[in-house]
Amino acid sequence: MTDLTADEARRIILRAQGLLGAAARAGGVPAMLRRVGAVQLDTISVLARSHELVAYARLGAVGRDAVERAYWDAPARAFEYWCHAACVLPIEQWPLYDFRRRAFRERRFRWHEVPPVVDKVLEQVRSDGPLTTADIGGAKNGGPWWDWSDTKIAIEWLLDIGEVVCTRRVGWRRVYELAERAIPAELLGLDLSDAECVTRLTGIAGRALGVATRADLTDFTRVRGAHAALLDEALLSGAAGLVPVRVSGWPARRGAGADGPNAWADPAALDGEPRGRHRTTPLSPFDSLIWERARAERVFGLNHRLEAYVPRDKRVHGYFAMPVLAGGRIIGRVDPAREGATLVARQVGFEPGARARDVEAMSDALWEAASWVGCTGVRVERVGTPELEAPLRAAVARDPR
Repeated sequence: MTDLTADEARRIILRAQGLLGAAARAGGVPAMLRRVGAVQLDTISVLARSHELVAYARLGAVGRDAVERAYWDAPARAFEYWCHAACVLPIEQWPLYDFRRRAFRERRFRWHEVPPVVDKVLEQVRSDGPLTTADIGGAKNGGPWWDWSDTKIAIEWLLDIGEVVCTRRVGWRRVYELAERAIPAELLGLDLSDAECVTRLTGIAGRALGVATRADLTDFTRVRGAHAALLDEALLSGAAGLVPVRVSGWPARRGAGADGPNAWADPAALDGEPRGRHRTTPLSPFDSLIWERARAERVFGLNHRLEAYVPRDKRVHGYFAMPVLAGGRIIGRVDPAREGATLVARQVGFEPGARARDVEAMSDALWEAASWVGCTGVRVERVGTPELEAPLRAAVARDPR
């Protein structure tokens, strides 16, 4: 068993996530997607949508068209499905979700009862596809966001069970196509057991996370019950390809004792000390580096939650506050917006213990992000760390790149 300090684990995690070292940028967006294993989707768009921000965080000012092509292109290189949440996944992972598609089919319910119109919708896709919800009758009945039309419920159910697939979006709308027409035949023909699916996905999660607790792995794959038991078997047998490690300062694993392993690691990630340049970048709250709150606090000391759905007067850090990574640490947060050609930092806050170099890093992060989204100016409105307000404003003013 390998012993790791918390700092060593953090650096391994950063390298695994493509945020430390130049090698992580090789291969562009498609390679980045395979490295992180899953990119979470979300409807909120401030500087850009979250799936674009994930690529930017790792690759810098990559063209936004290149990001879209890597996710949604023809022939398909990726597809959308349920992993940690609704995610873009490399096309090679299609067979690995057979276990989840089978579970949905058996339950015949998720958020809504499956309506009788489902067979008719499937035939419509078969005869006229690929189609959007607009093509099959619209997505909503006119009520709240969850008040879906029968055709929307039907097409999403068909996606859940794998009859249709989304490998492309147009104007942020999913385009649904028959899986048999969109998924390569060599992937469509694989027939994996639940155990094989969960075992392979556990390995993918472990390699993407670098060092992870069991809770981190089950959060990534969102398995529970019998499927979580399969994950445990894959870990304990070694079938997932991960090895037990003990990270100092991380909580003990139940039943393992104080001196026992409390996490799992990709053996390749343990081979050699992580070296190279750290990325300085704002992170989407949905970035896999920090998407799970307990892990973000354990690895970075970051207690963060999305406040977009919190009443304005109760927000602490802002509507879409983005943690800022620099030097392998979270140095602060920024709540961004755009006004014409100006990136507006509506609120900036620094983490406790921030130093002068963190002020410069925050300024660099703001200006680089502004350039990426086509802004030519940066304006800081509010700074929540009073002693660093003047230095930050001066640093931002000095950097009109």
